[in-house]
Amino acid sequence: MRDTQLLFETVTVGNITLDNRVGVAPMTRTSATSEGRATEQMLSYYTSFARGGFGLIITEGIYPDEQYSQGYLNQPGIANGEQAQAWKRVVNSVHQAGAKIVAQLMHAGALSQGNRFVKETIGPSVVQPKGEQMEFYGGKGPFQTPREATKKEITEVIHGFVNAAKRAKEAGFDGVEIHGANGYILDQFLTDYTNERTDEYGGSTENRVRLLTEVSKSVREAVGQDFTVGIRISQGKVNDYEHKWAGKEKDAEIIFGQLGQAGLDFIHVTEYEAWQPAFPEGEGTVATDSAFGDGGPSLAALAKKYGKVPVIANGHLEDPEKAKAIIEKGEADVITLGKGALANHDWVNKVKNGEPLAKFDPEKVLSPDAKIKDFEA
Repeated sequence: MRDTQLLFETVTVGNITLDNRVGVAPMTRTSATSEGRATEQMLSYYTSFARGGFGLIITEGIYPDEQYSQGYLNQPGIANGEQAQAWKRVVNSVHQAGAKIVAQLMHAGALSQGNRFVKETIGPSVVQPKGEQMEFYGGKGPFQTPREATKKEITEVIHGFVNAAKRAKEAGFDGVEIHGANGYILDQFLTDYTNERTDEYGGSTENRVRLLTEVSKSVREAVGQDFTVGIRISQGKVNDYEHKWAGKEKDAEIIFGQLGQAGLDFIHVTEYEAWQPAFPEGEGTVATDSAFGDGGPSLAALAKKYGKVPVIANGHLEDPEKAKAIIEKGEADVITLGKGALANHDWVNKVKNGEPLAKFDPEKVLSPDAKIKDFEA
């Protein structure tokens, strides 16, 4: 049996004590009702991970407001009381099965390809996103060019995250994860080529990270100290998987340093995963890889060094030895699994018991779209 005991130690993140160091990564699905309410199928899906032994579950991206945040049709929201009420049933079921659950709050910005509230998109600048919309999520053709967000709209974006976090707390979630990764709106502000602003939100890395820190601080202030708040950060994006920060470690020092002082309880780092239909075939980026491909530290190690808060690492860690290694090296406190969890809703229980893990089959769990597939409970 593998010596993976380290993975199954309890760990505290913010005010949450997890039964182990293994979580389910946020994976955006499109299985909600057209009004954005969580369904019975979603309840079963999340509960199955809890029963399978995962200590932490981070939900799919949930849109926070009824303006520009929705990214995909049939994406769940927490923008109103009815949506929050629907999530409450999911949360209660996951808790009864023994896991903690965190809501990922996601504003799509310029990458929105299905929004029932508005037709146009906003972003930091009038820059058409690279690539094409993802058919996997119901889109087709080039992304539309966004309108530059006004200062008032930036304030509304912040308020959207704040109000959604408050609703998540009322619904019983154990915390929230602010989605600052993968090319969505906060990452659009952070990214040099999508942010051409000349005000305090554009230009230098310090300015481009400003909105992420303002959202983090505002959410923290709104929910208080007894509610766990984290952020997800990446370099790669769903529409630009090879992107790296131009300033390399200097950028990492500024970005993670600023976020580490914004009242957050954790930083969740990830790179692109090549199994997603949006990406070409290949191995993708492993969480233990050098962040900038130069043999230097991993993104998780840089987050740990400069953020000085607990780090969650994601990226091809379904091999228990790899998962254990990144924690053993002190680069991460918790690891999250995407494809490993989809292939094995009971990954934790299997590894604990020395049982073989099922291989990931994208045709079985992902195709032809991002809706939740049937699984063995």
